[in-house]
Amino acid sequence: MEYFLQQLINGLTLGSIYGLIAIGYTMVYGIIGMINFAHGDIFMVGSFIALATFLALVAIGITALPLILFLTLLVSMLFTSAWGWTVERLAYRPLRGSFRLAPLITAIGMSIVLQNFVQITQGARVKPLPPQIQGGVTLIEGVTENGTIAVQLSYMQMIIIATTLALMIGFSLLISKTSLGRSQRACEQDQKMAALLGVNVDRTISLTFVMGAALAAVAGFMFLLLYGVIDFYIGFLAGVKAFTAAVLGGIGSLPGAMLGGLLIGLIEVFWSGYFSVEYKDVAAFSILVIVLIFMPSGLLGKPEVEKV
Repeated sequence: MEYFLQQLINGLTLGSIYGLIAIGYTMVYGIIGMINFAHGDIFMVGSFIALATFLALVAIGITALPLILFLTLLVSMLFTSAWGWTVERLAYRPLRGSFRLAPLITAIGMSIVLQNFVQITQGARVKPLPPQIQGGVTLIEGVTENGTIAVQLSYMQMIIIATTLALMIGFSLLISKTSLGRSQRACEQDQKMAALLGVNVDRTISLTFVMGAALAAVAGFMFLLLYGVIDFYIGFLAGVKAFTAAVLGGIGSLPGAMLGGLLIGLIEVFWSGYFSVEYKDVAAFSILVIVLIFMPSGLLGKPEVEKV
């Protein structure tokens, strides 16, 4: 039981990071119906910006850890949001009225560009960061044949889970209660009619990309603090897992994206803990296929109704 609970905590932590990235996927798809395959690499860029900012703040003599972490997160979100806006403005907006395959190819191209840009500027070697937030609480202690086993919840895991829940609730309220959210929902239904009614479609889509990139920056920052090592390729793997989570939960649904992220994280961790770690990705994608066979719209997604 202790081992099961520890894996549950680890799975929820990993799934929370996947869920944050998945929200960015589902927000963009919900408005313009396009999968932004460069979003995973925006997450990777955010983690590198966070690492560079952290090292720069330490180098100039700032020693208060809470202040360093706050400034690092703020700078990472600002610069990563600027990256997201630039990608939308240069790569996606000119192709918005084109056939649907063109933006998809462009998204894959932008992913490759971002990967190679970071590889050239930062190098191909992994970048380490020593643990900054240590300690935690022991929930349960048990005695087994091999000795004492304890279920621990680290402070870093608490921060990740709490931050993810707060951001999901905040963005859900933003979309349902604010004027920007109403503009986003209007663009989702009919961009031309929304423009005729006074909605600035270009600004709404750009802000959606900016918000998704900011969430990716938060996920990249927490990934850096949790694992302490990053490289230029983490965006591809995390992006594929987050996209899988968005589809599993129901693409276009924010709670569905978070639910899908948690499920993918739990499947990976439990499969690695009880079976072979080499096949954890196979297990995750197999569950996705099974769910989509019986629920084509995902767990919380709504089937599209085409009006004629």
